[in-house]
Amino acid sequence: MSAKANRARSKSGAINATSQAVGSDVLDRLVQEAKEVRGNAYAPFSHYKVGAALMTTTGSVYRGCNVENSTFGATICAERGAVMQMVANGETSPVACAVVTRDGGSPCGICRQVLAEFAFDMPIVLVGLESVDGESAKVVQLSELLPFAFRLAT
Repeated sequence: MSAKANRARSKSGAINATSQAVGSDVLDRLVQEAKEVRGNAYAPFSHYKVGAALMTTTGSVYRGCNVENSTFGATICAERGAVMQMVANGETSPVACAVVTRDGGSPCGICRQVLAEFAFDMPIVLVGLESVDGESAKVVQLSELLPFAFRLAT
């Protein structure tokens, strides 16, 4: 990982970010939104609750939480839930995303591809609520998580 991707929380708890387009205040807000919506997750099978929040170029925030299904294949991830909310509200230009789990897990492959459909690259804050040293956070770029995103030629 590059030094840019390994940002952490400062002693005040704020996320340190040097992104030109997205400030640490935006990332902090998205983390708080993702934490809040994570409480609504429906995860009776895995008990792995996930909350996600993304912000668009208009400053709107869209949230999602995972919703499991007993068939597993019908499960909806938090990140895709947030994207669906964004699109349902007529927007298609996310600029940043936060994902909150117990251990700082990153978006699955399907979610990475869905996010890349709308923003080939953007910062994603990965927050773990139950790490050994307390809450952890790091910022990665979507392009680092999915360097060879599929794109149809237009």
